[in-house]
Amino acid sequence: MRRVLRSVVDRLYTSRLAGQIAPDRLPKHVGVLVDGNRRWARSVGYSDPSDGHRAGGAKVETFLRWCDEIGIERVTVFLLSDDNLNRPSDEVAALEKVVEEVVADLAAPGNHWELTLIGALDVLPTQMATRLKEHAASTTGRRGGVGVNIAVGYGGQREIADAVRAAIAEQAAKGSTVIDLVDTFDTDAISRHIYTATQPKLDLIIRTSGEQRLSGFMLWQSAYAEMYFCECYWPDFRQIDFLRALRSYSQRERRFGR
Repeated sequence: MRRVLRSVVDRLYTSRLAGQIAPDRLPKHVGVLVDGNRRWARSVGYSDPSDGHRAGGAKVETFLRWCDEIGIERVTVFLLSDDNLNRPSDEVAALEKVVEEVVADLAAPGNHWELTLIGALDVLPTQMATRLKEHAASTTGRRGGVGVNIAVGYGGQREIADAVRAAIAEQAAKGSTVIDLVDTFDTDAISRHIYTATQPKLDLIIRTSGEQRLSGFMLWQSAYAEMYFCECYWPDFRQIDFLRALRSYSQRERRFGR
């Protein structure tokens, strides 16, 4: 009976929260750090961290459906950082398997999300990178749902370095000299080559697990993004928590440094 009553109360509160968020105050692009999977596993008695990663992976699809319901245009999900690859080899292998399963599930027929991979896929095992690319390619042209960036093998500093190299190569191809490059190089030159250059600007970053840092996530794009930190671990993240984050965002005055 208590469970039924709690479910009813949660539904009513969810509806109330959604009603407090004006459609014109929604973020267009939300980034989410799905943090706390290993700690969640320990907290519920699992000894294998991969149980936490699997639970976290399962939550991603649910989260995207919440985004669809409320009308978010673009989501970037931080699934695997380049730093994560420095963990013990057995944990890395299990985490890579979960990432592959998540991407395959999101790309499955019947879903309407177009997937874009962002990150350095060359740091991943070759077969894994190939399969991820195939899954993402199979979603090309999908419409009707939120556009989804999957950040895998991703590092914000690496992205900026890649963008700088691409910007320099672009100028070199035009015959620019080093002096020309020094005189004309600016932030716009880098912005044109970041992974999300053609997408809506990042508006809101959500991080679960109580940690209050970016951990290299979208360093360039986050310059004027709003931050929302949630205490719960990612597998426990509820629609109520998401709506609270959106409500908080909608109530903020964004000045963009002005």
